[in-house]
Amino acid sequence: MMIVGLTGGIGSGKTTIAKWFQSQDIPVYIADKEAKALMNRSKVIKRKLVALFGEDAYKEGKLNREYLASKIFNDKTLLAKMNAIVHPKVASHFNRWLKKQDSPYVIKEAAIIFENNLEYQYNYIITVVADKKLRIERVMKRDNASKEKVESIISNQLSDDEKIKKSHFVIKNNKLEEAKAQALSIHQTLLEKSKK
Repeated sequence: MMIVGLTGGIGSGKTTIAKWFQSQDIPVYIADKEAKALMNRSKVIKRKLVALFGEDAYKEGKLNREYLASKIFNDKTLLAKMNAIVHPKVASHFNRWLKKQDSPYVIKEAAIIFENNLEYQYNYIITVVADKKLRIERVMKRDNASKEKVESIISNQLSDDEKIKKSHFVIKNNKLEEAKAQALSIHQTLLEKSKK
């Protein structure tokens, strides 16, 4: 079965595009959501994260996301250590999920495919892009975040130009109807490719 990566920077609207693919009966695995669920559920992950970050990693048994975010935001070493704990578990969870699917292809939505050099895991990769101003507005509204905070997150992510160079398909998501039309065209192409 073909595995198609769906990626894009914060505020690009990749979750909206993922939902569109789901509406076409394509199974979608949201890596970030599953990672958070595993970080709350897995005793092994909990134990390792507490060893790495201290008792504050969890608050009342739930992942203390704000605390972790503040720790890893400017510390790439700590981020890499956390990813080394979480990513293998997400990968094996994805593989179990994949075995249950029955469709021409599946979508795995993941924010940092290129940053982690994981392109090899996918048959094709779709990158969702949007104008920076629009992305900032979306995230400020969604997360109730300051403009400075969103800009600093964007500046820490790989640029759209870099992602586009490495992608098979690009969806420009400034206007939803236009983005859906692009997604439909990609969907039809992928269905054709899955038959070969």
